[in-house]
This record gives sequence, C-alpha cells and structure tokens, in this order.
Amino acid sequence: MEKEYEQAVKILKNNHQETIIPIMEKLNENKKEILAEQILNIDFKEINFLYDKTKTDYSSNFENIEKIKAINPDDLSIQEINEYLQIGKTAITNGKFCVAIMAGGQGSRLGHDGPKGTFKIDIEENGKYLFELLIDKLRKAKKKYGVYIDCYIMTSEDNNEETVKFFEKNKYFGYPKTHVKFFKQNSTLVIDKNGKIVIGEDYKIKTCSNGNGEIFSSMAKQGIIDEMKRKKIEWVFIGAVDNILLQLVDTMLLGAAIKNKEMIATRTVLKNAPHENVGVFCKQNGKVKVIEYTEMPKKLAEEVNEKGELVFGEAHIMCNLFNIEALEKASTKNLEYHVAYKKITYLDENGILVRPTEPNCYKFERFIFDAFTLFDNILVLRGKREECFAPIKNAEGIDSPKTAKALYENYMNNIKNKNIKK
Repeated sequence: MEKEYEQAVKILKNNHQETIIPIMEKLNENKKEILAEQILNIDFKEINFLYDKTKTDYSSNFENIEKIKAINPDDLSIQEINEYLQIGKTAITNGKFCVAIMAGGQGSRLGHDGPKGTFKIDIEENGKYLFELLIDKLRKAKKKYGVYIDCYIMTSEDNNEETVKFFEKNKYFGYPKTHVKFFKQNSTLVIDKNGKIVIGEDYKIKTCSNGNGEIFSSMAKQGIIDEMKRKKIEWVFIGAVDNILLQLVDTMLLGAAIKNKEMIATRTVLKNAPHENVGVFCKQNGKVKVIEYTEMPKKLAEEVNEKGELVFGEAHIMCNLFNIEALEKASTKNLEYHVAYKKITYLDENGILVRPTEPNCYKFERFIFDAFTLFDNILVLRGKREECFAPIKNAEGIDSPKTAKALYENYMNNIKNKNIKK
C-alpha cells in the first residue's frame, strides 16, 4: 500500500497536480488506498487535452452552415402516413424494436432528492413518477401490438443502485422484470479553472457522467449491443426520462426510417423562440449536425427567412431512432467532447467541503447527436410540440413540472375529445 501511495504522489507531482496531496496526507489508510488506486489509473494526457479544449475558440465551427430539410407530416398523404404506420407496426410485432431511456441524472434542480426518474409529477389522480409514465407507454404498446418491448435504462454511478431499488420496490410498475435491463453510463474527470483535478466529499477524485453521447460506448462495454443482436433487434429508440410526452413507441418514425432506408431517424419540434434552450438541426459541409444552445451564435439563432420563420428552427428534443448497425458503429468512435462550466462541490486543501455559489469547474460531455455526422444522412421527421415535448428541467418557470403538467393535461384532453367524437 505504501508503495502505491508514494507512486501516486510522484505521478501527481510529475503532472503538476500537487494541490490534492495535502488532503491525501490526512486520510486514513483505507481512503488513501482507494484514492491512490484511482490516481494510478488516470490518463493525465487526456486531462491536458481536455483542459486545452476549455481555451478553444469555436467560432470557426459555424462555417458552411445551411438549413436542414425536415419531413412535415402535414404535407404527407393519408396513404403515405398509413404506409409508414404499417411498416413500423410490422417491425414491432416481429420483435425488431426496443427502447433505451437515458436516466443518469439526479433531480437536484427540481429540489428532488434522488434519481430524476423517481420524481413524481402532479398529474392524474395520485401523481405519476417519471419512470412510471414511460413504463405505462410500454404497457399500452403491449396491448396494442401484442409483444413486450425490451427496455434498457441507462443510469449512472451516482444513481444506479437507487434506481434499481426503486423499480424493485414498485414491482416494475406491472411490466415484466425480464424485459427491463439497467446499464451504467461512463464518467470522466472534473477539473478546476486551472486544469487541476479535485476531490469530492467521498474523498475520491471527482468525476461526472460524461454526457448522453456516451450511451453508445456504455452499451458496447456492458454487452447491451451484443444482447440486442442476439435477440434479433434491429431498431433502438433512445429518449430522455424527463420528457413526459415522449412518444417512446413512435411507429411512424420507425416506419419512415425503414421505408426511406435511413440508419438514423429523429423527431423534431419547431423552436418557440430564437433562444429557447434546445439544440437545433442544420447541415454543415453536407453532413447533419446539431448545434447545442450553449454554443449557438446569436446571429444564427435569430436568423429568419423571407416569411419571418427561424432558419434554424428544427429543435433536437432527444427523440432518436438508431438502426443496430448505426448504434454499433457509433460505439467504436470517440465523439467530440463539449465543455461545460459548472458549480461543483469539492474539498479544499484543508479537507473542508466547499459548496460554490458560482461555476468553478469544467466538466466534459459527449452528445448523442454528434454521432449523426458519422453517416451520410438521417431522416428528420417534424412532430407537434403539444404531442411529443413536455420536458421537466427546472423547479420553476420554463420547462418545469408546472408547464409540463399543463402540456400533458392538454394532450390527454385532446385525445379524450377525439375519442368522444369517434
């Protein structure tokens, strides 16, 4: 143990990361051992590479940008729509389709202590958990299509155990346990504004889940893609846990992808304002690209056409469908890292816990949409916001439980009214 500790200290000094040594010296032997082992496995070349990215000017990344063409269902004939629906239905009933839910986050921004999927929103008679709402959709699909659709849930190191226990406690909300599988998202190190690693309150090097784009490699490393292939699954829909109008079993999107022979398909909605906090689709040098709202230049965000419509208005709402071959290809590539400056709790040199009120550390995330550039084209199908997008991101205001509830109840009332008219 002493040898490993000394080696860890030497590595820190050689890489100009001495700031955490005073904390290490005060730890008991067990915590020293855990921390030393972690340090010995750090790729400091990657740390330096990531730190350099925090200084990168991304302004040149927006050359040769053009508007993307999306299929608007309102422009399709009834025959085309029915054909897409039938093709999608056939794929589902033949067991060629599954879903994956990204649920690695915590509900802290909502004031909820626990995984975000365990947050309960005040809808229907007794409220519904976010996980429960999604499982409800799968149960309805079973009644409609006669098959159980496999559901893969991506958790994180921080919330995996609690998520699994939550499902066990709630008996998987009436869905067969054999058709639900959990896998953990990969993580990467956090560094401060000077490029130094930091220690968290658990006396370990601070890490964070490294973005929804890690779903591909996480699936590959944990055998999920191989399992899908053994089950003869050909299509995987990937959505986020915090959208309570998520069309988890999007038959039309599936049918359109198959009919048009595309490897990837996605649902969009039109932005409701130039600076709405959503990524937007475009094409760059002939490739499909999504520009994240944090990186979107003001000029592009506000650009309008002759009709006064936003040129870059097709919003990425995390409703993505991948052919299994596309999923496998993406899992072999190292997608670009995006930089985020966040408030990160850490231990200072005296071992005192610091809860910053302003951003103090960089975290690095890969985004799922960067996989789109690996392919010649993807199918973009526009959806209606009131039918497929009610996110819960904030405790109050925009994209809050209150706004999501209103959208959900309006959607359910519309369905009820349509059924009455029939």
